[in-house]
Amino acid sequence: MGQSTSSIYGRDRLTRRTILRGAGVTLALPWLAASAARGAGKDAEAPRRFVAMSLGLGLLSENLNPAEPGRDYKPSPYLEALMDIRDRFTVISGSSHPGVTGGHRAEASILSANPEAGSGRGKNTVSIDQYLARRCGGDTRFPSLVLASSGGNSPSYTENGAMIPAEDSPSRLFQHLFVDDAPAERKRQAYRARQGRSVLDLVSADAKRLMGELGAGDRDRLDGYFTSVRDLEQRLAESEAWANRPKPHVDATRPVDIGNPNDFIGRQKLMQDMIRLALQTDSTRYVTYHLGGSGGVVPLPGVEQGYHNLSHHGLDEEKLRQLALVEIEIVRAWGDFLRSLMTTEERGVSLLDRSAVMLTSNLGNASSHRNTNMPVLFAGGGFKHGQHLAFDTKNNYPLPNLYVSLLQRHGVEEDTFATATGTFRGLEMA
Repeated sequence: MGQSTSSIYGRDRLTRRTILRGAGVTLALPWLAASAARGAGKDAEAPRRFVAMSLGLGLLSENLNPAEPGRDYKPSPYLEALMDIRDRFTVISGSSHPGVTGGHRAEASILSANPEAGSGRGKNTVSIDQYLARRCGGDTRFPSLVLASSGGNSPSYTENGAMIPAEDSPSRLFQHLFVDDAPAERKRQAYRARQGRSVLDLVSADAKRLMGELGAGDRDRLDGYFTSVRDLEQRLAESEAWANRPKPHVDATRPVDIGNPNDFIGRQKLMQDMIRLALQTDSTRYVTYHLGGSGGVVPLPGVEQGYHNLSHHGLDEEKLRQLALVEIEIVRAWGDFLRSLMTTEERGVSLLDRSAVMLTSNLGNASSHRNTNMPVLFAGGGFKHGQHLAFDTKNNYPLPNLYVSLLQRHGVEEDTFATATGTFRGLEMA
């Protein structure tokens, strides 16, 4: 708990304004707490999962999207290396988040689809990964993992619009996932969980005393707060239980982090390996991985200028040539990740069959900072693939509809998310 939060909780009596402000602080916490496993039986269906990979600098649409729609498309330059698995993914063009602008700032809207997030006019709302983790992520040590290639920024946001900082070290991630803590550290974790619950007990008791003083609107808000407090208490209790459970053991050694911040592809491959292990061991079922834009030269043959500079190419032919070399490798590495999930089985099916995997970016055109015509590759998850869903590039189809399809595939009975108008047209369940 932060200092300001502690000072609020330390009062003998909370004013109406204080308790409602305190609720806003507290409600962000459930997204950070692990919850206990309520393990399914061995004959149960393998769980569904979702991995969202986002790019800070987009992908060249003319090199990514096939010229033809439908299932008989000819591979684009970026897709040639993925043709052996073309029936496992779908190319989506002509889609974006309605109303989202702001260029680079729209990174905040990649998974929330909130028009206000990139405008600077308002705070963000919950991202689809965290919404799913909230509804379906209660059976794993980590309800979600929020990762990045470098830096702490992420497109993952809590229901209160707070960004969840990303982990960018594969080595530290391996430690969290697979290396058991020392007994003393386990005791500290359990103690922190118990202390968190005692603080919540105090807040709950103080808040109940205020009920008689509040108007109808504030009573409704306070009732919602009580519900969230009870939920957080449960999550803290489960966190204490996880602190005393051994972590899964894997046939892999702790990775060595890549020191070169410009080795964009190497870092991508290394973190993808960690994501596969996290899914394979059912340590989590919801992962976001943000590949921000490196400012330096990506160490690839033929690339001599910085990646960020290349993305702002201004139609310069040499920059476009070098940028294509970088982006081909990004897409190729993404394909390798899909193949690794295909060859990993769980309860008789591949991880890819049960894991929806998306690659996208807030920038449809990084050079002009446009947020329309977002690049989208979507794989696995029990959907029918092998096609190019080509929508109107001048009047984009709402990408949030894809998030509604995801929710329903996970058994969440919702008909909308953000600015969605329904499920995603042309995307059928397998």
